[in-house]
This record gives sequence, C-alpha cells and structure tokens, in this order.
Amino acid sequence: MTAIAVTIAGSDSGGGAGIQADLKTFSALGVYGASVITAVTAQNTCGVTAVEDISPDVVSAQIDAVFSDLAVGAVKIGMVSRQETITAIAAGLMRHGQMAVIDPVMVATSGDILLRPDAIATLKEELLPLGLIVTPNLPEAALMTGRSVAGSETEMARQAEMLLKLGARAVLMKGGHAKGDEAVDILFNGDTPLHLSRPRVETRNDHGTGCTLSAAIAAGLARRHTLEEAVVAAKTYLHEALVAASALKIGQGRGPVHHFHQWWSPSGD
Repeated sequence: MTAIAVTIAGSDSGGGAGIQADLKTFSALGVYGASVITAVTAQNTCGVTAVEDISPDVVSAQIDAVFSDLAVGAVKIGMVSRQETITAIAAGLMRHGQMAVIDPVMVATSGDILLRPDAIATLKEELLPLGLIVTPNLPEAALMTGRSVAGSETEMARQAEMLLKLGARAVLMKGGHAKGDEAVDILFNGDTPLHLSRPRVETRNDHGTGCTLSAAIAAGLARRHTLEEAVVAAKTYLHEALVAASALKIGQGRGPVHHFHQWWSPSGD
C-alpha cells in the first residue's frame, strides 16, 4: 500500500518552508503527500511581506475532503496562527480519528511571537492532546510552558515533562538555538531520553529546517516506522539536507535546505 502523509500548514510562496517544504520532504522520502492549507503567505528568502489566513470553514472542508478519500498514514501540523483555525483542526482530527506530529510554529527567527495569547492557550488545550509528538525549539517550548528559554539539559527535561502532562505522547526538544559545535535534540517520551547529535552546519541556507524535520518524522510514521526510528531518520535526513544546501544558490537571503539532495546536485548535473 502506498504510504500517504498529510501536511496541515501555511503556504510559502518562496518554496522553502511550510506546505512546500513538507511536500518536498514527503516526496524525497518516498511518501505521497496531501495538504490542508491554513494560510497563504507572500514571502521569499528575504522575508514575509503578507499573510492571508484561510477561513476555518475551508480548513475543515479540506480536512474532510482529504481524510474521507485517502488512507492517511500520518499527519503533520505546522503554522496555525488563529484560535478558530486551531479549533477547526482539532475537531477535524477527532472526526477522522487522527493524531499528529505537531510543529508549533510560534516564534519567528527575529524573536517575534507569531501567535496571540488566546491561540497559544487553544493550541495547548486542544491540539497537544492529539500530538503523537510535538517538536518545539527552545523558545517555543519556553513560550508554551511559561518558563525561560532552557539553558541546560535539566531545564529542557523539565519543560518536556510539562508538555507531556498537557497530553502530547512525546516531545522532541530541538537544540538548534543552543550554543556549541553540536546540534543536539532530545526525545522525551516518558522513558530514557534519547539524545540525537549532529555537527552544527554553518550555512545561510537554513530556511524551513523545523518544517522539514517534522515532515520527515511524519514520513517515517507513514511508512510504519516506530516513533524513535522516524525521529532518528528525520534528524539524519535534515542534517544531510543542510550540508548539501551550502552549495545551493537560491534567492538573495536565507535559502532553503536541499530537500532532494539524494536525487539531484545543486548544479543540476
């Protein structure tokens, strides 16, 4: 049977993040991708210039259209900026008996908060209990737990435990915002924490890393991998996509990771 995954997220007109990054990741990892678009953004490698939210009714209609027809093996949720949209997504997942990989896109690279307080509360109350795994970076975990950004593994574990108590089955604390030569993510699922470490990659082409990682986890789950297997494989895929991205020349700002590094070279050869 064909492995199928669905991304519920915003569209990135520049192609580096959001729906576009998710569908590229699914395809690169041998999974058929479907989508539910929550917002349309006007953006490129230099920044975002406009955002238009899709109405909750249309989000719900997309969910019903996809799940009533396709044999969905995994769901990934990305950018959802409005309380009403979060409620619509949670209701849709429950209607169709689905849980999800949740990438809580809450803090911009600039440090700006992308969600209103009521939307953050709704995400915690309605979406996290439907999370097979939630994949926050350190600022996002701090925002959801009301604590300072974690500066130690002890604090990362404390915040992960708080998120587990909100209903998520597992938490992947992403350490990309931490310092050091290694980029260390830690998977917490109630058992012994699993440390995933790769050398930090210095490149300007790092747009869409969070989207890509969470989509890769969903792709692994759609292919019937265990959660731990899916997370380990996703970390490896993202690292290799970042390394290969250094040779990409796309746009004038922060370019995307190389989603198809296994299939074609940056030069097109």
